[in-house]
Amino acid sequence: MNRYPLWKYLTVLVALVLGVLYTLPNFFGESPAVQVSSAKSTIKVEPEMLQRVQSLLQQADITTTGSSFERNGPVGTIRFRFANTDIQIKARDLIERALNPNPQDPDYTVALNLLPASPQWLSAIGANPMYLGLDLRGGVHFLLQVDMEGALTARYDSIATDFRATLRDQRIPTSGIEREAMSVVLAFPDDGARSRALALLRSRSNDMTFQEGAGQGTLEGRPILTARMTDATIASVQSSALRQNITTLHNRINELGVAEPVIQQQGSDRIIVQLPGVQDVARAKEILGRTATLEIRLVDDSPTATSALAAGTVPFGLERYDDTDGRPLLLRRQVILTGENLQDAQAGRDQQTQQAAVHLTLDNKGARIFRDVTRDNIGRRMAILLFEKGIGQVVTAPVIRSEIPGGQVQISGSMSAEDAADIALLLRAGSLAAPMTIIEERTIGPSLGAENIEKGFQATLWGFVAVVAFMIVYYRLFGVFSSIGLTLNVLLLLGLLSLLQATLTLPGIAAIALTIGMAIDANVLINERIREELRRGESPQAAINIGFERAWGTILDSNLTTLIVGIALLIFGTGPVRGFAVVHCLGILTSMFSAVVGVRAMVNLTHGGRKRLKDLSIGTVWKPKD
Repeated sequence: MNRYPLWKYLTVLVALVLGVLYTLPNFFGESPAVQVSSAKSTIKVEPEMLQRVQSLLQQADITTTGSSFERNGPVGTIRFRFANTDIQIKARDLIERALNPNPQDPDYTVALNLLPASPQWLSAIGANPMYLGLDLRGGVHFLLQVDMEGALTARYDSIATDFRATLRDQRIPTSGIEREAMSVVLAFPDDGARSRALALLRSRSNDMTFQEGAGQGTLEGRPILTARMTDATIASVQSSALRQNITTLHNRINELGVAEPVIQQQGSDRIIVQLPGVQDVARAKEILGRTATLEIRLVDDSPTATSALAAGTVPFGLERYDDTDGRPLLLRRQVILTGENLQDAQAGRDQQTQQAAVHLTLDNKGARIFRDVTRDNIGRRMAILLFEKGIGQVVTAPVIRSEIPGGQVQISGSMSAEDAADIALLLRAGSLAAPMTIIEERTIGPSLGAENIEKGFQATLWGFVAVVAFMIVYYRLFGVFSSIGLTLNVLLLLGLLSLLQATLTLPGIAAIALTIGMAIDANVLINERIREELRRGESPQAAINIGFERAWGTILDSNLTTLIVGIALLIFGTGPVRGFAVVHCLGILTSMFSAVVGVRAMVNLTHGGRKRLKDLSIGTVWKPKD
């Protein structure tokens, strides 16, 4: 009657072992570390860098307790762990001096960090500690306002340029094309020209609306067209600007070595950035506010320029920049195109040679300018420059083989597929799509985070002890089973959160405490059902069986309704509310498993094989007098 098949016992055992294994890393704390990452988009950190820095530390007699290399897409990072903060700072200073001989133009970011101190064998099986949120670890919080008006203004300026080029190509006369606020106003000498322009622009610009009217002021009496973007286009431009800025922020924050940054959209024009563990606010603001710009210019390879370059001079009208291999080039000061004209960049292959290449898509204005420049400069080199921190570097400088119309540009040469992917990513995410300003800034100290952890841990621990004491006193042996089931529930919940690499926040700790309360509620239901059956005169074996069966329906109903509320919080909530909902939903599932399956397995093991079971150690069973 009260016996499980072997696979159910094994399931509980496996769950217990996994829960212990994946909970363990959370008790080892963190060790001081130094992280090395690239400070420039054109410089990569490769696995060989790990050996180089390791040799450097050994020569200085600095001992590490661990090292690692990680690659996230094209971005590589190396980390070294140390026994204490004194060795950590000494190592940081040594690595900084060796890798960045010019402090004014550092190639690498050498940052202090904290890494999990759990044993290597736990990390090898994927058992890592949970991330701690801003309120537990301390750090900085920024709320950034994206200038959507600026993004739309730039878009209207680009549209006005496109209209001028289109009407000029079709030989349609105009009296002026200018952006006015959030519109583009086109003036014409007569109604016939306006009608032809309207037909042409409507056929080519489906994302615009056009309104005919009469000019005022300097355009008094002249027929005009007023063009505005549709609501869908405006929403698309704003959404694209927001996504581009979030992508760029991700790339920049990687330099800080933040383990689990929070970068998320708030509303239609704001971005929240939370950096747990970062205390250097000035450094964080410097990186967030950094601007990267892209330019395309012509390379001057003439004999005069080459001689001047060899002599170490720069002729008038030219500027000297280095490429990614450190070779100097002389570029013309005139900027052909900027990153504003780049719509997309994708890595691919040259259709004829099958070599790795980068395919660029330019907007209409960029396409027209690029066509004219390539037609007039066949055989010369064109350089793509990226400016970071005000310092420019040549990403690539291919030779122009032929006129390139249509705005589809291909960059090819001596590059691997990985290089092509890196350049494409660099070009896509090199700059912000719209300017941003920091409108809110908060700093949370590490001592406050440690205090939150301590208080949260104490509250959960003493709540757990009080519940266990009550259950053992009130339900005796079955109270012990319930307490063990409660422990299994906590282990499973922490193990799941660690396995999913969830970020634990203060609301998450509150959800764990709530889960303990709800889990013991299920055990109380089971024990009271068993008592009720004993009171009715059922045998102990039958009381156990009927008690668990009848309690299951009630437990399922009550937890299902609570789970629905948790899922609603998960779907519609944000930030701390969402974190609470994750722990809450997982806690409901683990509590149902531990109470119904785990506790039943223990009861079956201890009582299921006893044929002459006369009574149960489940506390006082009150029976009414006849």
